[in-house]
Formats: sequence, C-alpha cells, structure tokens
Amino acid sequence: MASLLPQKPHAVCISFPAQGHVNPMMQLANLLHSEGFHITFINSEFIHRRLLQSKGPDVIKDSIDFRFEIIPDGLPSSHTTNQDIPSVLNSIQKNLLAPLVLLLKKLNSSSDVPRISCVISDATMRCGVEAAEELGVHVIQFWPAAACSFMSVYHLPELIERGIVPLKDENEISKGYLDTTIDWIPGLRDIRLKDLFSFIRTTDSNDIWLNFLVDVAQSLLKATHVIFNTFDDLECEVLDAIACKIPCIYTVGPQSMIGEQLQKSETRSMRPSLWKEDLECLKWLDKMEPNSVLYVNFGSSTVMTDQQLREFACGLANSKHPFLWINRPNVMMGKSAILPSEFVLETKDRGYLASWCPQDQVLLHSSIGGFLTHCGWNSTIESICGGVPLLCWPFFADQQTNCKYACTMWGIGIEIDNNVKSEEVEILIKELMEGENGRNIKNKALEWKEKAQEATKQGGSSYNNFKRLICEILQPKESPFDVTNYHT
Repeated sequence: MASLLPQKPHAVCISFPAQGHVNPMMQLANLLHSEGFHITFINSEFIHRRLLQSKGPDVIKDSIDFRFEIIPDGLPSSHTTNQDIPSVLNSIQKNLLAPLVLLLKKLNSSSDVPRISCVISDATMRCGVEAAEELGVHVIQFWPAAACSFMSVYHLPELIERGIVPLKDENEISKGYLDTTIDWIPGLRDIRLKDLFSFIRTTDSNDIWLNFLVDVAQSLLKATHVIFNTFDDLECEVLDAIACKIPCIYTVGPQSMIGEQLQKSETRSMRPSLWKEDLECLKWLDKMEPNSVLYVNFGSSTVMTDQQLREFACGLANSKHPFLWINRPNVMMGKSAILPSEFVLETKDRGYLASWCPQDQVLLHSSIGGFLTHCGWNSTIESICGGVPLLCWPFFADQQTNCKYACTMWGIGIEIDNNVKSEEVEILIKELMEGENGRNIKNKALEWKEKAQEATKQGGSSYNNFKRLICEILQPKESPFDVTNYHT
C-alpha cells in the first residue's frame, strides 16, 4: 500500500552550529510543524554533543513527523565550545557539504519520509545552499539576524572592491577612521564603519572570519528567497532596499509571537539550549516588584577580561538596583568567571546569579525593568517582545549594527562604551531604571512591543508573510496536497 506521507510538505532545516542560530531555526521549524509540515532538523555532531550535555539523552526525540539528523563535522569529540572559531569555521567550509548531500539523497529516496519540498538553510551555511542545489531541491535562505546586518554582509564584496576592507593598518581602529560614514549602502542610513559587522576590523586579507563572510556574501548575492526574523515596521527602510535586490523576502518575526497565533506543535516545548537553564530564577523574579530588576546577560559567545567583569560587577553593586545576572562559566576566555567576594556579599539580598536561563520567559516577566545586553539579535528581538529597554555593550559580529539601530533608530537603548568603567555602568543603570530618559526609552520599547504584536496577530504583516511563505514557496506544486487545507 502506498504511503500517504509523500503528500505532506517536508522542510529540511540546517542551522549554523551556534546557540544564537539554532534557537531561531528551531522556532521556524516549530512554526512550520504546527502548520502540518514534516520537519527534518539537521545538527552537526558538535551541536548534538552540546545539547546532550545540557539537556540529557532525551533532548532530541523524534516524532513521526519531526525528526532530527546528525552529520559529522570533523571536530574532535573533545571540542565543546564554539569559542574556538577557526575550528568551527573550517569544519563548516571543509567537512559538511559531502555528508549533507548524502543525507539529502537518503531522505529523498526513503519510503519513511515525504520527499523534500525545500531546504531551509541558515544563510551563513553556504554548504546547505550548495547541497540543495546539487540535488535540485528548492532552497530558501534564513537570515536569523536583523535585516540591517544582512545588508552589511551583502555589501562586503563592494567594501573590499572599494579598498575599505581590509583596513590599511591597525591605527585605523583606534584613530577615528571607523567613525567614517558609509553613505552608499541602500537602506543603511547614517551608518558608520564601526556599525558594520565587526569582522571588517582587520588588516589581514586572510582573516578567517572575513573570508568566511565573503563566502556568505557571494551566496547571498545569488539568493532568490530569504526569510527574516524581523517585522516590516521595525526595518522598513532596509527591507525596501533588500526587496529591490532579492525577488522574494519574507519577514516572519518575531517568530515567538507568531507561534502564539498557531496551534501548538508537540515539539514546541523543545528548548535547544546549549547550557543548562536555571528555572529557579523565574521564582525569584516572582517575588520582585514590577519593572524593578535589571536583567544582565552577554549571550552565549561574548568573552571579557577579568577587569571588564569587575567593572560591571562594581557598577551593578553601586547602582543599588536588584539584578538577575547570567554569568556563563566561560564568559572569560580560558578560565572560569569568578566574581569578587565583596560583590557577592554586598548584593546577596538583591541579586540573583545563574549560569543560564530561559531568556524569552525572563524578558516577558513583569519584574524586568531593563536589560544589560551584548545586543545579539535574539536578545534584541526578545526584548522588543517584552517591551524591555536596553543597555547595550556590543561585543562582535552583528551586535554593533543592532546596537546602532536600537539606540539611534528605534530609541530603545543606551550604549555603554567598549572600554567599560564601573562609574559609567552605575550612572547608566540609574538613568535607565529611574531617570526621565529611561522612562522615555521604556515608553518607546512598549510602542515597539505593540507594533510587533500588530505584525504577528492574524492579518498582520508577519503573520500574512508566514502564510505566504507556506503557500508560495514551501508547498510543492506537483503534490496533490491541498494548500488551502493542510493544517493537521
């Protein structure tokens, strides 16, 4: 008897092996699954090991129509952190394409799963695009960050052609050259070199990050369909510019808010955290006054010096405000982060320290009044969902771009100088949490939250784009499956 499975649309999802990429790809996969799609979610061995380490052996559980596959990445089993960037990037560029092709062939010839309708590849995973193209499978690129950072990478080849990147000498980094305004990138108004992807700050034409992004940019220049985890009102100017270059773009963010409008997938409870989450912090927040707590989290990849850690600790202590501080064990490169004993003693009655937490839930909690952040895109979009204002200390990659937009375009943040000093931390915490400027920023954050809700409710721009994505792209035209009635 012929299986009915091939009538069901089948999306294969391939993520970059890092926390900030796996989370939004999983959100997208869950959205599609809740709309009746068969999902194959592909992890590298490195990510699989991290998930097992943080969540235990049951973290990746197959269901009949949501399955996980693991591909070899060439990294040693002892490799447990993505802070060894050269190893991770070399793995992606050299080791993943061949096993991806084999896996896609296996899936398409299997009688146990539907034929692949499309491959959704993280836009930084050129191997995912190439594997799908080699098999003639339709491919859609997913940019899990902001549209403004997409445009930064998209124009990287032109920055190189114009002789702007790499930098001529290291003095340009410290002598004000990075303040140079770039006025020719469409949609990026008042952008400076320092606001673009941080990996342009190199004098080495062989820099591994720079060349990795050049490969990504070359793939983006050929892209025909791109999904963004943002919404139209938030980035209208740059999205209009992208739409002039790429035939089909889909703004489907904030994805977590769209999920609230859809039937819950049984996998929705799956939280692909690479760190063990402390859920007790939510109970601690329940005891705090509304808008009273500063949430502090520098993400999964930021590293700092012992001095920087102490400056933040001193500023937090002197601000006298309650705080929830997520202090990853490896936030300091090569050694554990140990906070000064006097800080722990002084703040024990108004501070909560944890190594990781369910951030989306924290930022929706009524007690959170501000967020000291590295400005990664997940953190930024989740703060918008919660209407939470930001203190921004960007570290690398797209974080400088996100910081620029948060502070000057969207009006929801204040930037802390890279050369962090405790006095500035103290002053800005007080300004954000109790000052008039902080109240104005909070009001602006709430306005953006309302706009995000409008975009993701039924009939909103992101909700409609998600439905359009399904109808126009993911549904295989040759299938007898009825696109108007595929919700299960």
